[in-house]
Amino acid sequence: MTKPILDKTDHTLLALLRENARASTAELARRLALSRTTVQSRLERLERQRVVAGYTIVVPDELEAALVRAHVLITVAPRQSAAIEAALRKIAEVRVLHSVSGPFDLIAIVAAQSIGELDALIDRIGALEGVERTTSAIVLSTRIER
Repeated sequence: MTKPILDKTDHTLLALLRENARASTAELARRLALSRTTVQSRLERLERQRVVAGYTIVVPDELEAALVRAHVLITVAPRQSAAIEAALRKIAEVRVLHSVSGPFDLIAIVAAQSIGELDALIDRIGALEGVERTTSAIVLSTRIER
């Protein structure tokens, strides 16, 4: 697939969707000063190009603030990445998984209801077959989020 070429309107449309992924086509069209059919065509093109791969929810700040979040840095045994990724996909508390360069192979961003649950979650990740080592850092606050 070729790299999508996005114009200024596409970028503005994506920004509006980041604000509210459930905005109606009519609302998006009004804010972009375009027709509904033009906006619908752009959305369909962005979906075909996999620029927009899905729509998601955003948990309200008050619910998200109650969670304890951490970054778990994971060292993986040789040739175990796929199996560990599959196992981590099944753990609902794993919100994001990055493959990275450097001394660690993966960084999992996790969220739990309490420090106790976070501790158990990190132990659970560390116990996965093929995980050689984990190091974790609890998120104290988020200073910038875009």
